[in-house]
Amino acid sequence: MKKTVLPTPKTETAEAAPPVTAAKAPVASAPELTPGQLEELKARAAKADEHWDRLLRTAADLENFKKRAARERVEAAQSANVALLQKLLPVLDHFEMAGTAAQTAEVPQGGIASLQAGIAMIQQQLKSILAETGLEEIDAAGKPFDPMLHEAVSQLESKDVPEGQVLQQIRKGYKLCDRLLRPAAVIVAKKPAMPPAT
Repeated sequence: MKKTVLPTPKTETAEAAPPVTAAKAPVASAPELTPGQLEELKARAAKADEHWDRLLRTAADLENFKKRAARERVEAAQSANVALLQKLLPVLDHFEMAGTAAQTAEVPQGGIASLQAGIAMIQQQLKSILAETGLEEIDAAGKPFDPMLHEAVSQLESKDVPEGQVLQQIRKGYKLCDRLLRPAAVIVAKKPAMPPAT
């Protein structure tokens, strides 16, 4: 058997391609500025620098104003709290005196009645201080139910009170300068159920 030898393909050596060079575009030279245009350009640059400085100063002033306003709000709230607490301190003193009087071993004749009267006076003193700050009680008893001021805890059937009217106030509500702090918790009247037909 004869071996056939296949001819090997000839490889051609690639000639090095010439480097690609970008065609140089002619550079446009900047137009010469006239002395008047150069002066105007300098004046505009100076004005731009002045506006930039003014902008930086205004931004710094605004930031300082924000910080000062926040600090003043905190100080105003603290001073308002101080004024209110100074008014409440005598009430606290009176409660302590009433507690001390209630703990004495010997209660003099009529002592319970005078203790009750003292506590009522302290309560009235506290109410008047809070009323000075704008606190207002919401008296809901016997009035029509108002969901803006009242919180219905339950309903109770009643023949005497019209439906939708407050039958009983469980907890007082309070407003501060027409702003609701806490709604009054109430029981609302409803019509009695009809007896089942026989």
